[in-house]
Amino acid sequence: MAIDDAKTRYPTLQFDVKWRAFELNPTLPKEKGYDKIEYYESRFGPNIRNMIPRMKATAAEYGINMEYGGHVGNTLDSHRLIWQSREIGGSELQDKVVNELFRAYFEENKSLGELSVLEECATKAGYTEASDFLSNSKAPGTSEVREEMDKYGRAIGCTGVPMFIVDNKYKLSGAQEPDAFLRVFGKL
Repeated sequence: MAIDDAKTRYPTLQFDVKWRAFELNPTLPKEKGYDKIEYYESRFGPNIRNMIPRMKATAAEYGINMEYGGHVGNTLDSHRLIWQSREIGGSELQDKVVNELFRAYFEENKSLGELSVLEECATKAGYTEASDFLSNSKAPGTSEVREEMDKYGRAIGCTGVPMFIVDNKYKLSGAQEPDAFLRVFGKL
């Protein structure tokens, strides 16, 4: 269910999607990082290779050409970029940046630990000044992102993604069917 569908069903509710930071593994190295499949196997076991065809098929149902090549690196700078994109362009720019980051990682086998990948995603989303922001070690974002991770991640018991928090009251963890959201929206 797209957010536009929810807005139509519930015209009295106000929808503002805000992406929050959560690092699955803050110890990953910056830049390229580790081979994605080898890393997944080390975290989830060798059965991950058997699960990939099903995950790819499910993603394809939603128009996502999921790939499992490439590398996985430290995502702190990507979270800084997501945070900053909302600061300068609100939910609209933040959504665009997140969608480009997802496309780069899940469909194009790019590592979100590489600044050049983050800059490319930001530019595609319409945030053309991201290079200056990302390369400036004194730019805001790091402490704000870490604060978000504590406040909206660990403090509420988040151990994985995705996690959805609706109206600061209802928590939905993991991939959810549209009906789960409709039930929550109905309560509001």
